[in-house]
Amino acid sequence: MLAGRLNLTTRKFGMETVAIPEPGPDEVRIKVHAAGICLSDIHLIDGTLRLEPREGVTSVTLGHEVAGVIEKLGSAVPPLWQPGMRVLLQAGQSCGRCPACVGRTGRCLKILTRGVDYDGGWAEYALARFDTLVAVPDGLPFEQAAILPDAVSTPYAAIVETAHLRPAEAVGIWGVGGLGAHAVQLCRAFGAAPIVAIDPLAEARDRALKLGADAALDPRQPDFRERIKALTGRRGLDVALDLAGVPQVREQAQSVLAPMGRMVLVGLAGAPLTLGQDVPFCYAMQQVRGHYGYFPHHLHQVVTLSQFRRLDFSSSVSDILPLKDAPLGVERLIKKEGNPIRLVLRPGA
Repeated sequence: MLAGRLNLTTRKFGMETVAIPEPGPDEVRIKVHAAGICLSDIHLIDGTLRLEPREGVTSVTLGHEVAGVIEKLGSAVPPLWQPGMRVLLQAGQSCGRCPACVGRTGRCLKILTRGVDYDGGWAEYALARFDTLVAVPDGLPFEQAAILPDAVSTPYAAIVETAHLRPAEAVGIWGVGGLGAHAVQLCRAFGAAPIVAIDPLAEARDRALKLGADAALDPRQPDFRERIKALTGRRGLDVALDLAGVPQVREQAQSVLAPMGRMVLVGLAGAPLTLGQDVPFCYAMQQVRGHYGYFPHHLHQVVTLSQFRRLDFSSSVSDILPLKDAPLGVERLIKKEGNPIRLVLRPGA
């Protein structure tokens, strides 16, 4: 089969012909119908996110946003799952070895990521452990289903779980790319007011306004802080979402937080976290909260909300490319050609 593979030693990405994988006892084989191209995939290719070669593993198939049809079952897969079922795949899986997994004491701290720690879905077929499957409703196209496991579920979990957003709270969203565009829609669906999108790119700001933001600001504006104060009745932001992963964003976000405001770090900067002066921060009882990914129940919730049209991400699929054109899709995302929210690969197209 054809697969988009990243060499872990040379960092070279390209299309290769590899053997069709056989499912283990607790796995299913999926015939992939759609796979999203995420900025994280780009960071793996350009080395921003480093993958070290593992014993016996020199390359990996990328892609953690995957939807398709069950094609073959492993011997221990429960009868709930059958060939022909439409499914999407969680972006990762628990390790099954740490105390949290073995003792079921909490969140696994060694989550394995699809397309990083094991082969992903930029291929004609992909393997998935059966407990990472989520059924896809018949009315939800594969292209829209594929982007739910990360581009939608990650900001969804950040908003409802980590930020604990409440109706009529003022929200600032730094970075209106793939995650940020969905964060705007989600914040609007959950009653945030006002929603302020913040991005240096004019095209991203225009998109945010079309998706439901009440205002869109350039973070480089000299009167940025005053604009935020004016939009929020001089109070500041109740929730500041950093989806950019840039240290300067965090400094700016903290400067416009309201009393008891929460700054949620979704984008990863790989840099020390500083909070400025502690007296005003503590006096205002502000908080900084880290966020990563989502829990499985968040993905199930997003699928249900999409099924019943409480959320509609049809406009998020900016283009659909044949699997063989994965390198072209990577290039287009790097150059932000056409200002895409999500490019999706379709094997067999």
